[in-house]
Amino acid sequence: MTFTATPARLSTASSTFDALFKARLHWSAAADAAIEQRVAEILADVRERGDAALLQYTERFDGLRAKAMTELELTQAELKAAFKAIPVAQRDALQAAAQRVRSYHEAQKKASGESWSYHDADGTLLGQKVTPLDRVGIYVPGGKAAYPSSVLMNAIPAHVAGVGEIIMVVPTPRGEKNALVLAAAYVAGVTRAFTVGGAQAVAALAFGTATIPKVDKITGPGNAYVAAAKRRVFGTVGIDMIAGPSEILVLADGSTPPDWVAMDLFSQAEHDELAQSILLCPDLAYIDQVQAAINRLLPDMPRREIIAKSLNGRGALIHTRSMEEACAISNQIAPEHLEVSSHEPHRWEPLLKHAGAIFLGAFTSESLGDYCAGPNHVLPTSGTARFSSPLGVYDFQKRSSLIEVSEAGAQTLGQIASVLAHGEGLQAHAQAAEMRLR
Repeated sequence: MTFTATPARLSTASSTFDALFKARLHWSAAADAAIEQRVAEILADVRERGDAALLQYTERFDGLRAKAMTELELTQAELKAAFKAIPVAQRDALQAAAQRVRSYHEAQKKASGESWSYHDADGTLLGQKVTPLDRVGIYVPGGKAAYPSSVLMNAIPAHVAGVGEIIMVVPTPRGEKNALVLAAAYVAGVTRAFTVGGAQAVAALAFGTATIPKVDKITGPGNAYVAAAKRRVFGTVGIDMIAGPSEILVLADGSTPPDWVAMDLFSQAEHDELAQSILLCPDLAYIDQVQAAINRLLPDMPRREIIAKSLNGRGALIHTRSMEEACAISNQIAPEHLEVSSHEPHRWEPLLKHAGAIFLGAFTSESLGDYCAGPNHVLPTSGTARFSSPLGVYDFQKRSSLIEVSEAGAQTLGQIASVLAHGEGLQAHAQAAEMRLR
């Protein structure tokens, strides 16, 4: 079978551009009603029956039969053995990537994750106490693909934040354990790991069972059932975000080899038929060169069928009037991954306000950020970069305000509070402040 990929060709100079572009961007995040209903049933069942329900669902959905949950827990010895069993090149790559991810998140913690306080003129102490969460759950996808990088990106910032326990869940269909995922759990410092997945694993983390402890927050990507489950348990536990299909937006000035840009578009398209890959460029001839590169490179890609469906269904090559206009359109999209493939990327970076991660320069492929650059690859999708941020140390910490009012400070603040409390009709509030006045 021959696969061809022809992303939509659009021009901002066209009177129909806005309508066509809006249609191309549209992706419905609304979960299928049948999925929502099934997830609700699974959550309720796991909450009611705990381990017994987990064992039943693991057999039904993953084809993995176990008589007890102890058979589904991965011991630290097993994680270590997996690490020692993988090829030396993989061990070295895991450790190098983990060190870069750890270094980045340690710097992030120093910049924004420390407690602080100060005294005002009256001697009143005001500040903020930053403390780690006690226990978090990380969901690692399994099945069609294995993602050791997801283990690193979720567990390491939690570890750096000082989280006491990191509980990992990962589906292992038919009992097939991925050694690289287990090795990554060992390198990243996962406390306990279980071979369960799906909505039932989210339920176990949210509510707790006899075997799997209840956590304070759940992070990590999954399929539609996992996303629906995370949405439903939010409030009982914290969650990181509800992820949509992967996205890449490339701003190109025509100076990067077109094959590089074509492959960067492929790098997201190969994730999923719903993934979105878009090129914005003011050079029409260069766009033609990228399309030619797509045609030439696609037949050799192992995941060419998925790439073709993604590019044909949601991809776009857009001719803009200028790089400035390309930056403005990028801000409208607020993409998950934003590559500035230009010989002067720092000229354009100040114009870019909304993106999960910004990759500057022709040599900065998005794939380096996925695996080993250091910053987190768990990023906001579907335009949510307008108001949310990458996963980080701050997601595994909480903040408590510190207030210690001096006697002198109580005289000033007490009068202010009294006036405002009376104005709200809350007399006990007012009198509590007034009793401390001289």
